[in-house]
Amino acid sequence: MQTQRETAAEAEARALRVTAGQTPAEMARFLQETFSQRVAAFIAGVEDPKQVGRWAKGQNAPRIDSESRLRAACQVFNFIANCENPHIARAWMMGMNPQLEDDSPIEAISAGRHKEVMAAARSFQRGDL
Repeated sequence: MQTQRETAAEAEARALRVTAGQTPAEMARFLQETFSQRVAAFIAGVEDPKQVGRWAKGQNAPRIDSESRLRAACQVFNFIANCENPHIARAWMMGMNPQLEDDSPIEAISAGRHKEVMAAARSFQRGDL
């Protein structure tokens, strides 16, 4: 059991390090490629999906609240991918989650519920759900 906790802690620390080192352009590009431009815009809380494309190209930068959502989505995705794999992380991010009142983690992040999503990700990694 101790080894499993260390593995989860390492996966979470690695996700934090990777995400902390990403620019807004890199995060926007990653989410756009992983989910779609429209879903990345939804995550960021912007109406115009093309705005994500401009961020991804470095033409302008997101507002702080949008950047916070992008960063949260990338960090949670990377944590799940580190514990499992990118395919499972993508499916987990898009699927209904009983710990989030059956919202998907993407919907919860878009609504600013970052801490709840990370708690649900930790729970998933432990096998609680």
